[in-house]
Amino acid sequence: MTALAGLHAIVTGGGTGIGAEIARTLAEQGAVLTLVGRRRAPLDAVAAQIGGACVAGADVSVRAEVDRAFATARAAHGPIAILVNNAGMAGSGPFGRVAENDWRRIMAVNLDALFHCCQSALPDLREAQAGRIVTIASTAGLRGYAYTAAYTAAKHGAVGLTRALALELAGTNITVNAVCPGFTDTAIVADAVDKIRSATGRSADEAVAELTRFNPQGRLIQPREVADAVVWLCRPGSASITGQTISVSGGETQ
Repeated sequence: MTALAGLHAIVTGGGTGIGAEIARTLAEQGAVLTLVGRRRAPLDAVAAQIGGACVAGADVSVRAEVDRAFATARAAHGPIAILVNNAGMAGSGPFGRVAENDWRRIMAVNLDALFHCCQSALPDLREAQAGRIVTIASTAGLRGYAYTAAYTAAKHGAVGLTRALALELAGTNITVNAVCPGFTDTAIVADAVDKIRSATGRSADEAVAELTRFNPQGRLIQPREVADAVVWLCRPGSASITGQTISVSGGETQ
């Protein structure tokens, strides 16, 4: 029997990149999946790969949509045992030029959504034999990067919420942790490479090198590496691991 057999896991932002890989990896371990996100087509594509996954469309920065999506999830697969807060968005530019609406949107997707999803799932997680909350933060939640003030602030908030909830819920059966990837081989990083090329005239290889220089291993992180860390935190044997930030970054934040 696989480690997570029959456990209901919700993955936000589960249609692309890290979220899609997390969903596939959890399914390999026997979990039943609900994929939540704004764009239906990529969610449906991942659900088709997994088989039996529920798809619930929602903007996770809007509480009413989260509550509705989680109700759909429960109707399909029963109470929630695992919540993976993966949905996020990046943004870059000089701090003095950050528009207020851009700041608010980055905060809403990367931080406010955690509040909505954790609160909405909490009653189920309290009743689960081993409730799990895993948030995909970033190395930007552990250190600073120039020209990413809003994103870095939001990810620091995500790490802070993880630590606070872990202590508050330590007397329960729920663990709360964050996985903090470095620059990962996803569409978000591909967009960053395009922006570097456009702004500097560098080649694609030079733009990638600008990002991988932060990683002592000199490479992009692979989505499966992040997914494997998430699955480890969800296993029964990880019951004593809570309030932690697992850096998947090649040694960047040691």
